[in-house]
Amino acid sequence: MTRWWSRLRPDNFTLALLGTVLLASFLPMHGPAAMVLDDVTDVAIAALFFLHGARLPRESIVAGLLHWRLHLTILACTFVLFPLLGLGFKPLDGWLLTPELYVGVLFLCALPSTVQSSIAFTSLARGNVPAAVVSASLSSILGVFLTPLLLALLAGTAGGMHNPAQAILSIMLQLLVPFVAGHLLRPWIAGWVGRQRALLRYTDQGTVLLVVYSAFGAAVNEGLWSKTPPLSLLTVALVAAVLLGIAMPLISLLATKLGFNREDRITILFCGSKKSLATGVPMAKILFAGGSLGAIVLPIMIYHQIQLIVCAMVAQRYARQTRTEGV
Repeated sequence: MTRWWSRLRPDNFTLALLGTVLLASFLPMHGPAAMVLDDVTDVAIAALFFLHGARLPRESIVAGLLHWRLHLTILACTFVLFPLLGLGFKPLDGWLLTPELYVGVLFLCALPSTVQSSIAFTSLARGNVPAAVVSASLSSILGVFLTPLLLALLAGTAGGMHNPAQAILSIMLQLLVPFVAGHLLRPWIAGWVGRQRALLRYTDQGTVLLVVYSAFGAAVNEGLWSKTPPLSLLTVALVAAVLLGIAMPLISLLATKLGFNREDRITILFCGSKKSLATGVPMAKILFAGGSLGAIVLPIMIYHQIQLIVCAMVAQRYARQTRTEGV
């Protein structure tokens, strides 16, 4: 019983997310204070992506770029398979899901893969870690361009989404430019970044919490909870679970059919099935405006916790098989 509870118990970051949502629900910022918080959040997001760029080793990029079939497969799972699955939930729009929540589901499906957790689970499962580093990082970079375009195709202007070209430019200025700057300065700051790894992990999480508080505070001021039926919230959780439950077996089957070896199949499974909360929440802040933002980020927040629980179990199973088979 204890073992199962330890697997299912939310991690500290998820508990902090829930606490942030509660705080924003009861004590949202108003007026000038909300505007100051918005500016602080923008600076924190830029700093976050600057540090992401500084962490990415160039040697890993060069080594991984040669494995193009694997990278194309992961990108296809992330930016083709998931959007198609998202369209499959269209009948729920306006019935069990509010329009804003369905846009959030489509936004979730258009997001890039995670970086840190994709690599961590690939490593735990004894997969191809260098390839995971490259694929996850490449996914995040391409997401700057592909996520707004995909969302424009899938949802149009629903949820208050900005013009795709304007959104891409805004995302480049706030996310990609700091990322590139951090990577270019890596020769001088990589040592410091490496020594501050534990501290920077909390910086990542703190930035996400800041954006969530800002987004939910604005949404609560616009009447988020009064406009969102409890049944819709339950449906979002079920949709996130079903989405992952369909995607992971399909991705595993695809990797097998394409003839990848065991290590590469593991990498494709974890990098191809995960969606980035750390990228998604800041990106949503740029893409969407007004009170719809809080509802739109709900699906990725729920999916985040589900993917962590499920991927941890799957990675541990792969690790046990590796030890047993001596692979």
